[in-house]
Amino acid sequence: MNVTGTDFICVPTQDYEKAREFYGGLLGLPLSKTWGNMPAAEFETGNLTIAVMQCDAFGIEFHRHTAPIALHVEDVEAARAELEQQGIAFHADTMDSGVCHMAHFSDPDGNPLMFHNRYAPAGVGPS
Repeated sequence: MNVTGTDFICVPTQDYEKAREFYGGLLGLPLSKTWGNMPAAEFETGNLTIAVMQCDAFGIEFHRHTAPIALHVEDVEAARAELEQQGIAFHADTMDSGVCHMAHFSDPDGNPLMFHNRYAPAGVGPS
């Protein structure tokens, strides 16, 4: 076996159209492909493809993710403010870990996401 990369990460949804509007419209991620006539589509983040798929259409029971996908942004507070203006609630104040800023929110299905920006140089920070 020779795994050479990750093609995409699946994000489960119960409402494909709502998820498609959230990831493509609200977050503004480019739609790269749809899965034929199945309720699934792939969105690009720059270095990771997010495949939103309506679970029941694939015979899979829906379970939301429990850990966030960290979406890189240059300015966490500006990105947060943009979503808050669209009615998206964040789970807590923006956090400063000493090396990065993080702001946690969820998609319409409750899958956790975060805006993230590492401001410390690589290799710098708590161990």
